Amino acid sequence: MTVIRMDNMGIVVEDLDAVVEFFIELGLTLEGRMPIEGEWAGRVTGVRDQRVEIAMMRTPDGHSRLELSRFDAPVIASDHRTAPVNSLGYLRAMFTVENIDDTIARLKMLGACVVDEVVNYQDIYRLCYIRGPEGILIGLAQEIGQQTSP
Repeated sequence: MTVIRMDNMGIVVEDLDAVVEFFIELGLTLEGRMPIEGEWAGRVTGVRDQRVEIAMMRTPDGHSRLELSRFDAPVIASDHRTAPVNSLGYLRAMFTVENIDDTIARLKMLGACVVDEVVNYQDIYRLCYIRGPEGILIGLAQEIGQQTSP
């Protein structure tokens, strides 16, 4: 085996504060924020002279992290936030939640919207995709038989 674990998934955003607030409301914890810059960072990413602020978010189980990045330099090269889900290279993260209806209601207060509808998948999960701040796409899953009241 070569992989030990997945440390994090990254999403580049414009409004770091709004996106952090969204993921805190979803249930993640902000571990910290910090600037990333310097010659070493450009050698890792291939983006020279970068100035980035990152916020590291942790899931409640402590096993997964989401790295949110806002690039101050250089300018953003491309934007695929509103691309359809069948676009090449498009990313989304899926989160299991205790109560999908309550989660959607709370995230709607921060501008989120359900992409189409909440569906029942083989009486195992209730599932949906939502778009959050900046069009970020995330999936929500609630195990059928799990808590359904707020």
